[in-house]
Amino acid sequence: MHSENDMFKFLNSMVIALDALAEMVGKRVAWLSLLMVFVTFAVVMLRYAFNVGSIAAQESITYLHAILFMSAGSYALQLDGHVRVDVFYRRFSHKAKALVNLLGTLFLLFPVIGLIAWYSLDYINNSWSILERSQEAGGIPALFLLKSLILVFVSSFFLQGMAEVLRNFLYIAGWPDGTQSRHLSRELSPDD
Repeated sequence: MHSENDMFKFLNSMVIALDALAEMVGKRVAWLSLLMVFVTFAVVMLRYAFNVGSIAAQESITYLHAILFMSAGSYALQLDGHVRVDVFYRRFSHKAKALVNLLGTLFLLFPVIGLIAWYSLDYINNSWSILERSQEAGGIPALFLLKSLILVFVSSFFLQGMAEVLRNFLYIAGWPDGTQSRHLSRELSPDD
C-alpha cells in the first residue's frame, strides 16, 4: 500500500509540474497579444498617416500571432478553454467526465498531434534545409523558424495531454490528494 501511495504522489507531482510549465508559458506568451496590438497600430499609423510601409513589420504580426497560439494552446487545454460539444457530457457524473477526458486525450488528442508531428517533419526539415525566407522583398528572413512552431505546438500539447491523462487517472483511481481536473474541480465535492 505504501508503494502505491508513493506512485500516486509521484504521478501527482508530475501533473503539478506539467501544469506549472503550461501555465508559465501560457501566461508569458499572453503578453504577445498586447505587443501584437501595438505593432498593428504602428503599422497602420505609419502606413496611413505617414505613407511608410514595412513588410517585415507586417509579417512580425503573423509571427507574434503564431507564437502566441502555437505556444499557449496547451494552457487553454489545461483551463478547458477549447470548444467542447457537451450535449451529453454535462449530465455525466464527475467520474464519467474524468473517464471521457482520459479516453478523449488518449484516443483523440494524442493521435491527432502524432499525425501533425509526422506530416510536418518533412515540411519543417525542407524549410530548414534551405533556411527558408519570406517570399516578400524586405520580409523576415526566418520563415523556417515560423514553421518550426509546429513542433512547439505538438510538444506542448503532448506534455499537457500527459498531465490530463495522469490527472484524470488519479481522479478515477480515487487518489484523495490528487490534482483534480481543472474543469471538474469547479464542480467536484469531496463525496463524489
